[in-house]
Amino acid sequence: MRAHHIMTKDWITVTPHTTIEEAAKIMLQTHISGLPVLNAAGTLVGVVSESDFLRRNEIGTGRKRPAWLQFFLGPGKVAAEFVHERGRRVEDVMTPDPITVDEETPLEELVRLMEKNDIKRLPVMSGTTLKGIVTRSNLLQAVASMAHEIPDPTADDDHIRDRIIRTVNKTDWRPIGFEVTVRKGIVHLHGIITNDKARQATIVAAENTAGVKEVHDHLCLVDTYSGFYVESPEDMKAAS
Repeated sequence: MRAHHIMTKDWITVTPHTTIEEAAKIMLQTHISGLPVLNAAGTLVGVVSESDFLRRNEIGTGRKRPAWLQFFLGPGKVAAEFVHERGRRVEDVMTPDPITVDEETPLEELVRLMEKNDIKRLPVMSGTTLKGIVTRSNLLQAVASMAHEIPDPTADDDHIRDRIIRTVNKTDWRPIGFEVTVRKGIVHLHGIITNDKARQATIVAAENTAGVKEVHDHLCLVDTYSGFYVESPEDMKAAS
């Protein structure tokens, strides 16, 4: 999937001269956490988001620094903070020159950019034209939509077993003596693990295999230092 598959196309925008009050009201009324900022020519010049309203003089959250620290920060930095906390227009608080992507950017790259730059939205551009916005909510919707994938016609019991074994055996956390049995899409996992993270990862690998209906955990935990042996929680519950 790529940016154009999940982006929001009908996005509300503001201008650099939109007032702070108006921008805040738009975000509250539309339940949007950020707005693209377009100039008179329709060119993207910034993004204004909820985080830009955190440090504001009106609500008493402006930065209060001792004089000696302001000296080291320099007059330019202090002046910029003053504008951000007391400015009346969007251009005073927005993030200028935001990171953007194009319509063909894959989801993997979208996530990488969001994580690396600690941002929640990416404007999607075609040249200098804003085509849409990809937000973390769009990615969440993409995850939810995967529940409606078309079933795999080759997902019979033998294929399921082979795929689980192949996936798990390629990892560093694979269980010792790993075995899988499958009947009518119901999977049973057997083997020895040395930590519960490996248990969770093995179960997830099975659950993500096409055609799997249920996963039963029979993985035994062995402490590598003491040799202490513990059956799976599922097996212990069945035995009680």
